[in-house]
Amino acid sequence: MNRFGWADYLVFVLMLVISTGIGVFFGCSGSKQKSTAEFFMGGRSMGVFPVAMSLAASFYSASGLMGAPAETYRYGSMQSINVLTYIALVPAVSHLYVPMFHRLQVASSFEYLERRFNVTVRRIGSLILIIQMMLYMATAVWAPALALSQVTGMDVYVSVTVNFVVCAFYTTLGGIKAVLWTDAFQFSIMLISMSIVMIKGNMDVGGTYAVINASMSTDRIEFFDFNPDPTVRHTFWTLIFGGYFMWLAVFGVNQTQVQRYMSMPTIKDVRKALFLCFLLVGILDTALYYLGLVIYTRYKDCDPIETGLVKKIDQLVPLFVMDTLGSLPGIPGLLVAGLYSASLSTVSSGLNSLSAVTLEDYIRPLFLPNMTDEKATQISKFLSIGYGFMAYGMVFLMANLNHLVEAVLSIFGLAGGPLLGVFTLGMYFPWANSVGAICGLVTSVSIMFWIGFGAMIMRAQGLIVYARKSVSVEGCDGFINNTLSSSMTSIINATTSPIPDEFQSADEPLAVYGLSYQWYSFGGFILVVVIGLISSGIRGFQDPKLLDPDLVFNTGDTLFWYLPKSAREFLRFNVGDNHVKNKEIEEPEKYPLTTTLETIND
Repeated sequence: MNRFGWADYLVFVLMLVISTGIGVFFGCSGSKQKSTAEFFMGGRSMGVFPVAMSLAASFYSASGLMGAPAETYRYGSMQSINVLTYIALVPAVSHLYVPMFHRLQVASSFEYLERRFNVTVRRIGSLILIIQMMLYMATAVWAPALALSQVTGMDVYVSVTVNFVVCAFYTTLGGIKAVLWTDAFQFSIMLISMSIVMIKGNMDVGGTYAVINASMSTDRIEFFDFNPDPTVRHTFWTLIFGGYFMWLAVFGVNQTQVQRYMSMPTIKDVRKALFLCFLLVGILDTALYYLGLVIYTRYKDCDPIETGLVKKIDQLVPLFVMDTLGSLPGIPGLLVAGLYSASLSTVSSGLNSLSAVTLEDYIRPLFLPNMTDEKATQISKFLSIGYGFMAYGMVFLMANLNHLVEAVLSIFGLAGGPLLGVFTLGMYFPWANSVGAICGLVTSVSIMFWIGFGAMIMRAQGLIVYARKSVSVEGCDGFINNTLSSSMTSIINATTSPIPDEFQSADEPLAVYGLSYQWYSFGGFILVVVIGLISSGIRGFQDPKLLDPDLVFNTGDTLFWYLPKSAREFLRFNVGDNHVKNKEIEEPEKYPLTTTLETIND
């Protein structure tokens, strides 16, 4: 295929230079990131636009930008209906979870778990996040490395190295402000590059009418499969309910997003940022899924996977770009810049959030409780570099993954669901105690990781397969000669492979591995809540009257605002009625008698 020209390299390098320049600018600005509040939360003064763009950018990885079109090409448009869940996510995130973090003004979201339960729950939760983000960052950088290799011939590990070096540099130097503004710049690149690819590709294949006709002839356009079977990879139920809980875990309690919320002065600003974020994400998602249908229309008579033009399905988008836009100077470079931007935004967010969690949950309380704020900021920068090296090492595990977007979403669900569950257990179930939280969290993570990674292994071994849409190689001779290059004719020696049945497993007792990955988050969430409440009951329920009312939501007003006042009052569970009196007994020096009596009377 065509390779990069000088204009493409110029566009690509320019993107890296601008991203690095933003980090240098904020690193050399007046404050110079000398406080942790500045380094991790931007002084709590960030505006709606950069935060919204950053939230949207961190939503995407290069795996998503390449994986969504590949998903539609291989399996059809069913996954696209998860866009409907975005409508419910804005009010859910901004009303059910964000107010708690803003109320407590936490630097690490896991500080809430210590205050609500104990320090053990906090440490377990932060360890799960570290594992999740390390795996996620590794998959996020592997995908653009594949893309760059496809269109430039650059070795994938050289590409990965460049990614981590640039990311670690501007994240370490500029802190969260650099992360937010580079995210805003990089998301703009994503929107522009993918829009050009979709519009030009759509024109080349004959327009929307031709795309719809070609897609409908192979049943690629589908939206309403109401099959209740949880082992079916994508159905209406798995995508609406399973997808909702997966993204609720990401945007509701994940440290990378909580840091962005905490960088804003008010909850009202957070709600505006979330609305703008999901508006942008919905537009880009729709374009990406449609791009998959455009790519199928282009290759409907000569499947690139079967012919060996690309080795993996995730290289389909770069192939399409070089095929349709390779003759336009700078455009392939813009696309790879967009893919790389997605990866950079993911990694920079991960490095910043992991350094925040490690500092606040481990180093400060365990080793250096009295260190100065300037010293803490310096340590945070070294942590960012250290996590960059660790994630770089894990990239070498990604080479054996066949479909990166499913791997990424699986990781979201396996760790995100249990974390969402333990935060929900604390915020909305005042009877839950620390024993219940630990039992629920550990059990849920163990079960979900067993199912999730077992399923990945079985898919890699070919023991679990999913039905794919039909492809053809019947028109390859003419297609190669007329469209690509006569030198590629020798590659066309494959035949269409048989389409496997939906979920086949050689071992019936291991059928649990066939559970759709979209259910992982919901399953982990339910396991934590149910096991947590049962374990709390066995140990002895927490008395809601002794809880700090700031740590539990008023369930009546928050979840059941539509009920009559008497019903809402009943559902408050009298949380915190004896909290001040109990604190007076434990810490009398902090609660003068007059203040305590006035508080009780009020």
